[in-house]
Amino acid sequence: MYGPQGFYRRPEGPAGHFRTSVHASPLFAGAVARLLCRVDEALGRPATLDLVDVGAGRGELITGVLAALPAEVAARTRAYAVELADRPAGLDPRVEWRAELPEGVTGMLFANEWLDNVPVDVAEVDATGVPRLVLVRDDGTERLGEPVAGARARWLDRWWPLPAEEGTRAEIGLPRDAAWASAVAAVRRGLAVAVDYAHTRATRPPFGTLTGFREGHETPPIPDGSRDITAHVALDACAEAARTATSAAAAADARASAPLLLTQRTALRALGVTGARPPLALASTDPAGYVRALAGAGEAAELTAPGGLGDFGWLLHPVGIPDPLAG
Repeated sequence: MYGPQGFYRRPEGPAGHFRTSVHASPLFAGAVARLLCRVDEALGRPATLDLVDVGAGRGELITGVLAALPAEVAARTRAYAVELADRPAGLDPRVEWRAELPEGVTGMLFANEWLDNVPVDVAEVDATGVPRLVLVRDDGTERLGEPVAGARARWLDRWWPLPAEEGTRAEIGLPRDAAWASAVAAVRRGLAVAVDYAHTRATRPPFGTLTGFREGHETPPIPDGSRDITAHVALDACAEAARTATSAAAAADARASAPLLLTQRTALRALGVTGARPPLALASTDPAGYVRALAGAGEAAELTAPGGLGDFGWLLHPVGIPDPLAG
């Protein structure tokens, strides 16, 4: 995926193949900016406010957030884009482009559609009812390998127990748990947020979610670098893994909140993205304003739509601050 000819290093970038919330509307970046302002308030307006965009793509989100921030907040914001692909030409010079997470973050770490691209093992139940690892060749041909054992088996038992039914599948999320725990551990005080296609233990899909994307269409998940390969995220498992990643001091802070798992629809509505249509009377008094408001309402509706982007999962992990979406 990140090799010399890998999918994420292609000139067109991910936006040339699929549409994320960031690409759907600038309202998304505006909502993230408002969330950062709430974190800033909870931190007491520090002299330096960190903003970390994990899996930054071509820098679309962090650019939009910086543009949407009030001038006083933007002046104190130190922006990091964490991405393995090369820095795009023309990116805002205020953004530090790096391949690794910064340490000691005071502010907000935001990972939009990052965890779904952290590789996972796939398990499939064989004819005898035993879950086995799925092995894959370069051309996408699969076969069953050894039985799932050790830490992988324990993860399955806890987070994605498989029935003894041949062909049922699970995606073993241990690497994502570890990745998210590391991300949360990078936050000294503030908020870590993961946004992704997600499911919980009660709603695991019986045959998994592994798929490929290329040029706007789903494709077989062939690991040849020509397409995105993705699987939905067990965000509840990630949340539990990150509980132990916060420092003892932050965890003991009486103001700190437990991790929160909610839908994008709920999160964005709490941040002022509602999709409500403007009053029809505005069309008479300010026709241009009415058209702009109507377009914004359509974009907000797409971002919050049930069965679409609105069903994305948001995992919020406050570190040493109260829940920034409350109140």
